[in-house]
This record gives sequence, C-alpha cells and structure tokens, in this order.
Amino acid sequence: MGVTVDEFLEMLQRLPEHKLGDGGEWTSMKVHGRGFGYLWERTETVGLKATIEEQLALVAERPEVFEVQFTAGRFGWVVVHLDRIDADELWELVAEAWCLTAPQEMVTAFEATLGLVDSP
Repeated sequence: MGVTVDEFLEMLQRLPEHKLGDGGEWTSMKVHGRGFGYLWERTETVGLKATIEEQLALVAERPEVFEVQFTAGRFGWVVVHLDRIDADELWELVAEAWCLTAPQEMVTAFEATLGLVDSP
C-alpha cells in the first residue's frame, strides 16, 4: 500500500486539461484556472478538494490517512498521506476533486470516458 510522489504525478496525467503550478514549497493542481489540489513533495502529502461531508467522513474513518486541511464555502479540503493510501482510492479522490472544479461539460465528457454516465 502507498503511492509515491512520482506515481501520484503520473496519475494526474489521466485528468483532462489539468495544469501544475509551482507554489514554492508546494505544487498546485488546477483545471481552467481553478484549484482542485496541492502536492507537498517534502511531506509526501496531497491536499484535495472534497465536499465537507466527505472531508469529515474520511477524517473520522481513518485519521492516520486523512486530515482536515480547511473549509471554503461548501468545500472541505482534505490532506492525504500518500504512503498510507492505495492507488485506486487515491484516484477516486483525485478524480472527484477534479470533477468538483472543472466546467460541467468537461466533467460530463470525462465521466463518459470512465463509463460513469451514458454518452449522448
């Protein structure tokens, strides 16, 4: 179990139109100029956008893996310890963070490629 920083960065390549930005001590992850995550390579942690309900549930279930980062509006950002999560679960969280941020037409197309919705 556990995901390396390099494996995480490779995982991001599956997300359409994502952009990485250098924030000094962290790397930002954006889609269409809006942030959906942050990577801190030094601590091997990732902060991801989630709903507040999901943030609270993740932290309550496994506080050794997840931490509350902050809340902003209707979103609760969660810190994920990469060495304590498996790749499939991390991918679900990353994809959800991207979907909460990307324009709806992009989300619909992305979900269709994953087989999550019927194509028109």
